[in-house]
Amino acid sequence: MLNVGALREGYVLDHIKAGKAMTIYHDLKLDKLDCTVAIIKNARSNKMGVKDIIKVECPIEKLDLDILGFIDHNITVNIIKDEKIVDKKELKLPKKITNVIKCKNPRCITSIEQGLDHVFFLADEEKEIYRCQYCEEKYRGKRNK
Repeated sequence: MLNVGALREGYVLDHIKAGKAMTIYHDLKLDKLDCTVAIIKNARSNKMGVKDIIKVECPIEKLDLDILGFIDHNITVNIIKDEKIVDKKELKLPKKITNVIKCKNPRCITSIEQGLDHVFFLADEEKEIYRCQYCEEKYRGKRNK
């Protein structure tokens, strides 16, 4: 049995779809933070069969819940203080995301204006469809890929 030490302060991302921990690690830019990160891949789970877990020892404010909600809103975020779970954050699909995905439409203004933010809004929550703010190009959420 693998034993990863308790966190003093930080958060645990639980119920990550198996094999997705490294993608989340990069999308959340955890490699840029000066903090301790533990990635557990293919952990046994009664609920999911196998899952990934990410433990991060740093303040929760450094976590972008919108990006995480876009990646997979079924992930559980446990907030840790003094080695105890003090809160669980519910993730949901963000209404608007900025610079998380890029518009694929070659005619979109974001393809021409390099400094322009890539802004998408949630057009259909049930189907997890986002649309570009500028050209209305459709983009399916990451879970649908």
